[in-house]
Amino acid sequence: MSPAASTATAEPHSAVRLEVLFDELAELTGQRNAIDGRIVEIAAEIERDELWGATGARSIAALLAWKTGSAPSNAATIATVAHRLDEFPRCAQGMREGRLSLDQVGVIAHRAGPGSDEHYAQLAGVATVTQLRTAVSLEPRPEPGPRPEPQASITKTSDAEFDFWRIALPHAESAKFEAALHSHHDALVTDWKRDREAGGEGSDHATPIPTNIDAFMRLVETSWDVEVQRRPHGQRTTVVVHVDVQQQVGSLHLGPLLSDSERRYLLCDATCEVWFHDAGEVIGSGRSTRTISRRLRRALEHRHPTCAVPGCAATRGLHAHHITHWEDGGATELDNLVLLCPYHHRLHHRGGITITGPAGELVVTDGGGQRLQPGSLARQPSTPPPAVGPCPGPTGERANWWWYEPFRPQAPPTTN
Repeated sequence: MSPAASTATAEPHSAVRLEVLFDELAELTGQRNAIDGRIVEIAAEIERDELWGATGARSIAALLAWKTGSAPSNAATIATVAHRLDEFPRCAQGMREGRLSLDQVGVIAHRAGPGSDEHYAQLAGVATVTQLRTAVSLEPRPEPGPRPEPQASITKTSDAEFDFWRIALPHAESAKFEAALHSHHDALVTDWKRDREAGGEGSDHATPIPTNIDAFMRLVETSWDVEVQRRPHGQRTTVVVHVDVQQQVGSLHLGPLLSDSERRYLLCDATCEVWFHDAGEVIGSGRSTRTISRRLRRALEHRHPTCAVPGCAATRGLHAHHITHWEDGGATELDNLVLLCPYHHRLHHRGGITITGPAGELVVTDGGGQRLQPGSLARQPSTPPPAVGPCPGPTGERANWWWYEPFRPQAPPTTN
């Protein structure tokens, strides 16, 4: 058989295979859309009845990312659609029937104006996600208000080799920073000249002349050394507490009375300076105790670099927490310490979640006593897939935006 004949017989076979695979893909896509529609309804019910507050999650999106094993961006899309579910009943119906995808409805729910449900439910039946995003962007928007004044900021981006920092400062603060940078640069150049004269100009091991980067790093390291001497790394703050030995109540120095939960929260990772009072007179002071050393802090970060509450992936600004509290005789050692993000640390001391140990067998329960489990709720399904038709998907045609009529919100009624 000639090569041309082999190609001719292979082409119909490939077309048949593609048709079979596309039929199955359309059926599975319809079922997935219907399942996503039900997930959105569940998320809307959790938000409407405020059930998520008892789970220890900080938002609906965080709860969905944890429980469904989804990416944060996908969970945020579900939460966005759930939040505006009542505004887009036709689009939600399209998801339940398997005709519209979560991504399509997510674009609509993210920025579409009120009252646009019918317009976009019809358009989404033939438009891709990219086309829907363009259509929503063509909606007339109200005139923007005055632009806010620029704020001082510091941002960071990264690639495979470098981190890029961008700093925006008002002129006065910028002048202060520039003067400090020049001062450190001059000091480095002076040291470099002295070393060069001592070692001889022809030395093979002469160091290059200092740059502004060297001056900036010297500025950072110098201020860091001063801060470490003033407040060691493991000591987040110093808490001065006044305790009345007769009434057994405590208050902050020159501040209000403390509840038990507030006192325990402040003392988790701090220096505590206690002054005892009797009948209004100071009768003595307790010792000042630094609870978390730098070495212990590094060990905690190496063991578990994120917040210890299941479902929370926070890594910055973590607090060291005593599982058995320091006031109750809990030891300041690795088995009795975990790292918590500020949100979950406060939530624990307010009674929203319970944390018991030791740290190697940590148990975290929500407000209802249910244990919080890491990982998603995904399991082998026990019910048949939704009985919906195949999803035809967008037409794939090129959009001619010249003829497109964007949605125009109705003007509010005028009062005569």
